[in-house]
Amino acid sequence: MAEPLKAVYNVSFLEEFADKVKRAWAPFPAERFVAEVTAGSWEELELKGRMRKISTVLGEHLPKAYEEALSVLYAIDASCVGFPYLFFPDFVEVYGQEEHKFNLSMQALERFTSKSSSEFAVRPFLLRDPELMMRQMSNWAQSRDEHIRRLASEGCRPRLPWGQALPMFKHDPSPIIPILEQLKSDVSLYVRKSVANNLNDIAKDNPETVLDLAAEWLGSHPHTDWIMRHGCRTLIRKAHPRALELFGYTAADSSQELAVAELTAMPNTIAIGGSCELSYQLRVREGEPVRIRIEYAIDFVKSGGRVSRKLFLLSDKTVAGGHTVRGVRQHRWANLTTRRHYPGLHRIVLLVNGRELAETSVMLEE
Repeated sequence: MAEPLKAVYNVSFLEEFADKVKRAWAPFPAERFVAEVTAGSWEELELKGRMRKISTVLGEHLPKAYEEALSVLYAIDASCVGFPYLFFPDFVEVYGQEEHKFNLSMQALERFTSKSSSEFAVRPFLLRDPELMMRQMSNWAQSRDEHIRRLASEGCRPRLPWGQALPMFKHDPSPIIPILEQLKSDVSLYVRKSVANNLNDIAKDNPETVLDLAAEWLGSHPHTDWIMRHGCRTLIRKAHPRALELFGYTAADSSQELAVAELTAMPNTIAIGGSCELSYQLRVREGEPVRIRIEYAIDFVKSGGRVSRKLFLLSDKTVAGGHTVRGVRQHRWANLTTRRHYPGLHRIVLLVNGRELAETSVMLEE
C-alpha cells in the first residue's frame, strides 16, 4: 500500500528544514522545534493538520516581529521548493492577517507561490475583505510571472478542492469575472487550466453566467476557446442544452433520435473486484454529419439501497450520417478510495448527447 501523503512530514524532513532555518538565523532552537512539532497527537494528524502545526510552531520560534520572521524564511526559500513547503504560505495565513500586515503578507504570498502555491492561504484574506483582496488579485493577474497570474485565478475559485469555500462568490461570481477576463487568452497553459477550473466551479452554481461568457468569448482566440470548452465540461457532461448547442453537439429533433443503439455486458453477474466487458454499437441517423458525445452511466447501488450515478466517457467526435459506431470497454468493479461497491442490480445506460438510448444491467455479488 502506498504511503499516505502526510508521511512527507516526517522527522527527517523536519530536522533538515530546522537545520536550514538555524543556518539562516542562529537563535532558532532546531531540536526543540522538531520535538514540539512531533509531540502530542502528531501521528493522528492528517496532511493539512500537520502542515498547520509546522507553521504554527515555526512562528513561535522565529523572531516576534512579523517582518523579521519573513526575512528568515526569505533567506531559505530558494531551497524550499515543492509541495511539502506549502506551510510557507500557511505561515502567512496564520500570522499575517492583521490589517497592518497586509502589504507584507501579499508580498510574501506572491513570493512563495512560485515555490509551492499560495492558493489556499489567500482565501482567509478574501473572506475577511473581498474588495481589497480582489484588487490585489487584479494586480497579480497582470504579473509577468505565470505562477502569480495563476494565483490570481486559482485563489478566487469558489470551490477550490482542499481550500476554504468562498460562499460570497458561489452566490455572486461577478467580482471574479474581471480577473478571468484578463487571463482568458493567457500564453501559459498552467494559467489557462486554472481559468478553466475557475469557470467550471462557477458553472456549478451559476451556469448561465458561464454560458453567457462562452457565447461572448468563443471564437476570439484559440486559447480562449480551449479555456471555455474545459470550463464548460461539467455542463456538457450534464447535457445542458445551451452548452451542447454552443459547442456544436447535435440535438435530437422531435421526430427522430440521433441514433439507434445497443448495449450489452458480459458477464452480467460479477463478484465485487471482478470486471465485465461492455459492448456497444449505435447507428447514426441518416443525413448530415453529427457531433456526438458517447458515454455510459452506471447507477451504483449504495448502502441502504440508494443509487448514485457516475458517467464514463467513451467517445466525443463528429460522425457521418448513417454511420455505425462500435466499441468495447472493460469496466472493473474493484473498490476504490473514492468509491465502495455494494451488492445488487446495477443499471447501466448508454447516452448520446445526454439522452439515454440503450441499457443493460449487471448483478454485483459479494
